[in-house]
Amino acid sequence: MVSRLGQFVRNITLLTTFIVVAACSATKPTVSDAAPYAAYVMDARTGETLYETNAETRLHPASLTKMMTLYIAFEAIERGEISLDSMIKVTRHASEQPPSRLGLKPGQKIALRHLIRAAAIKSANDAATAICEGIGGSQEKFADRMNRTAKAIGMTNSHFVNCNGLTAKGHLSTAKDMSVLGRRLFYDFPQYYNIFSRRETDAGVSDVVSTNRKFLDMYKGADGIKTGFTNAAGFNLTASAERNGVRLIATVFGGTSTAQRNAKVAELLDLGFSRAKPGKAVVPPPAPVYEAAPQEPVLMAEATGEGTRVQGAKTVRVSTTVVTSIRPRPRPQIAAAAPVQVAAAEPAPSGDDPLAEMIAAEVAVNAMQGDIAGALAEATAAPAVPAMDDGSVINLAAATITPAAPVPAPEPEHVPTVIHTTATDVAMVAPDPVPTEAEVVTRISTSGGRHWGVNIGRFASRVAAERALMQTMLEESATLNEGLRKIVQRPTGFDANFMGLSQKQAELACLRLQARGTQCFAIGP
Repeated sequence: MVSRLGQFVRNITLLTTFIVVAACSATKPTVSDAAPYAAYVMDARTGETLYETNAETRLHPASLTKMMTLYIAFEAIERGEISLDSMIKVTRHASEQPPSRLGLKPGQKIALRHLIRAAAIKSANDAATAICEGIGGSQEKFADRMNRTAKAIGMTNSHFVNCNGLTAKGHLSTAKDMSVLGRRLFYDFPQYYNIFSRRETDAGVSDVVSTNRKFLDMYKGADGIKTGFTNAAGFNLTASAERNGVRLIATVFGGTSTAQRNAKVAELLDLGFSRAKPGKAVVPPPAPVYEAAPQEPVLMAEATGEGTRVQGAKTVRVSTTVVTSIRPRPRPQIAAAAPVQVAAAEPAPSGDDPLAEMIAAEVAVNAMQGDIAGALAEATAAPAVPAMDDGSVINLAAATITPAAPVPAPEPEHVPTVIHTTATDVAMVAPDPVPTEAEVVTRISTSGGRHWGVNIGRFASRVAAERALMQTMLEESATLNEGLRKIVQRPTGFDANFMGLSQKQAELACLRLQARGTQCFAIGP
């Protein structure tokens, strides 16, 4: 009897233990529960959705974040903010980022091109942080630019806090947004896109090997783009592949391992290729639409008190609110009898000569009427007119330009500031043939959405840049007649820009110039 009772107790104990263990096992997370799963497949030719699962659920993007860091780096290079050979000083903050790392040291200087390679291929967190601090000044300022850029290119559910993708509160994106970003990298910066297909490269400090090499090797037609992993995110991948003229982009969030993630992306791409119809016309994404960012006005003179200071015998007043676009009115006619020689008492702070603007406007008006020859005849009536930012004399009749002495570098672009130096504080004075003591300096207008411009190239000298601007103005007066010529000195040359345009004007001008074989790209605000 006792033995039976003891056996019964033992059985009850074993059963209870089994139930408890089973219950505990049911609540223990498995590998597949490491992160939520999401997937998205896009026809890159058109942006059409081919497949989606939780595609707009905001999740941790991990190192897919570096795609945005690289997008902005490419954008900054194209805009002339920085060059591939610019040396970036590594901060302690950048050097202390956790692995994956390139192994940068505080105070070390390294070329931007090597940081880009390390961030794109090795997914180095220290390199990505050095990029954003080198371009944005700090990670916080760069993150603001990331969010502004994300909105401009159509990423509707993303918010960035850092530039390397380490897990942080509020740092989230979606599978769809990352596919949109991957498509943008391909179409907006094709000259740099090949970096994502490299298996190995020199990153300055050492050679680095691609974190995506297994997928690139296993899937036919694959040429990028970026992997990512954190404990919170799981194994992520945004991949691009092209077969028979059809390009697809697929993104997976929340893979359980590198092998499982790669297999899932391959499966999704196969599905996409089975659904995508060959022969579709390519429709690239439209130009990014940036909202005007708040800026601190850049003044030609330091302000004191209520925004004014005495400069010699003049008072410099600063107006930071532009209600209307202030532009000189074109003169009805330029007399051919008397040559005009102008000797300005002081160079205009903005580098724009009012008389030259009037001549350019007159030429543009005549050109729009189909009488380019007449416009040239009127514009060249004066043998020598100073029309250069640096004081050079341009003789349109002889088609020659006489360089003048070097002048200081021009001030920054995109500054919605008007500076006028009249004693009566008049906002606009109609220009006379010869400048008087009442000077009017007109900065680029930001009224009416004219935050845009176009760049027609970088030149070895200011004279060459001005010559290119004049020639382009004559060739494309229909779209550039409202633009202000602007030459910006860069470490590697002089950028020739037309500023003060609307987005539509800038894009149309570039399309027409490119059709003539002239290099051009739009400059956003």
